[in-house]
Amino acid sequence: QVQLKESGGGSVQAGGSLRLSCAASGRFFNIPTMGWYRQAPGKQREFVALISGGVNTNYTDSVKGRFTISKDNAKDTVYLQMDSLKPEDTAVYYCHAVVRGGANLNNIWGQGTPVTVSK
Repeated sequence: QVQLKESGGGSVQAGGSLRLSCAASGRFFNIPTMGWYRQAPGKQREFVALISGGVNTNYTDSVKGRFTISKDNAKDTVYLQMDSLKPEDTAVYYCHAVVRGGANLNNIWGQGTPVTVSK
């Protein structure tokens, strides 16, 4: 069974930075895509960023130029560098992975890590 373990969340003042990490463990063939979603209080979970093939990235408009996603393929770990944080970035951040196990692709979610940005 594949598991995702997130770390790096916390509290920071506006303008500050945080770096989230998400490490995959378990049995799988490879992980074509990893990414981050977030859910603010009272809102639906939304897409933040993803990386596929280890190099192709995509971001939601509100974080472009401030967040950077990267992946260490050797460690099956994805990172989200978050700079110039704003109070509206406050949310629980969830790691997501599309994991290939044999002939199947499975969607796996982490347990979430909270990020709080104060004014």
